[in-house]
Amino acid sequence: MNFIKRKTWQISENEVTSKELFDNRRTFLKLGAASLVASGSIIEALAKDQLPVQNLKFIKDNNPNNLVLNTYEQITSHNNFYEFTTNQSRVKDLAYTLNTNNWKIEVDGLIEKPVTLDFDDLVKKFALEERIYRFRCVEGWSMVVPWIGFELSKLIKYLKPLSSAKYIRFETLYDDDMFPDQARTVFGAIDYPYVEGLRIDEAMNELVIMAVGLYGSSMPKQNGAPIRLIVPWKYGFKSIKSIAKISFTNEQPLNTWQKENPKEYGFYANVNPKVDHPRWSQAKERVLGKFLKQNTLMFNGYEKEVAYLYKGMDLRKEF
Repeated sequence: MNFIKRKTWQISENEVTSKELFDNRRTFLKLGAASLVASGSIIEALAKDQLPVQNLKFIKDNNPNNLVLNTYEQITSHNNFYEFTTNQSRVKDLAYTLNTNNWKIEVDGLIEKPVTLDFDDLVKKFALEERIYRFRCVEGWSMVVPWIGFELSKLIKYLKPLSSAKYIRFETLYDDDMFPDQARTVFGAIDYPYVEGLRIDEAMNELVIMAVGLYGSSMPKQNGAPIRLIVPWKYGFKSIKSIAKISFTNEQPLNTWQKENPKEYGFYANVNPKVDHPRWSQAKERVLGKFLKQNTLMFNGYEKEVAYLYKGMDLRKEF
């Protein structure tokens, strides 16, 4: 008998959302969307389950335990993207203003040669793969998402940072024609552009991906099109959206939420159920689509893969 060994970062079946939701997706995949997309059966499946047409070529997560995902509708209808609005349910209706054509990513700082990356070329350069990850928001909600992307470590190696680079800084696009809250200037919800950062050793961990899609399709605008960061063991605000600039530096970046409220947010933002937010407990979380809360896992369930990065650190102080 052959046994499929599950990767350590793959989640077990009892930690995800309802089986009924996944069965709908599995039915769709069996229909063969890639080759039969024009057929009536595919159109009917798309309409019924609100699934996107798959337009990305990627290595699938083998999903040996038939893991159940949050629905496409849930993932794309509950979004924090302050550049549009602080109303999570309205982001999808406002995100049409984001134009991702000819997207460029400026790269500078401590690297051999500053460069401007073309998004379309970048996607062709690295093989895409599916990663089914937990996603935990600092607000206390969570979901399970089938992201499509490539490991950030591969991009870092390609960019050839200098040995003096200790951190990597990310910046969301600043364009007040596309983002209505940016146009409000000093009256905006936060100070723009949105900034996040990681230590280089964190960024090189194999779990960290640059995501360009989900559910087999290009990244929806409300979820951070065309490219965003996914760091599954950290709270969601670390996974910066619509990245337009990457910088390598020897100084710890001041991330947006640390700048906005340093008493409540720090640089690391590792998921830690033992460290409460000053205004609420982090011990439990509510999965989108479920009524009852579940226990929050240390490092969002990825402790075996990342705990070594923080050996000797006081995780209460470094939130």
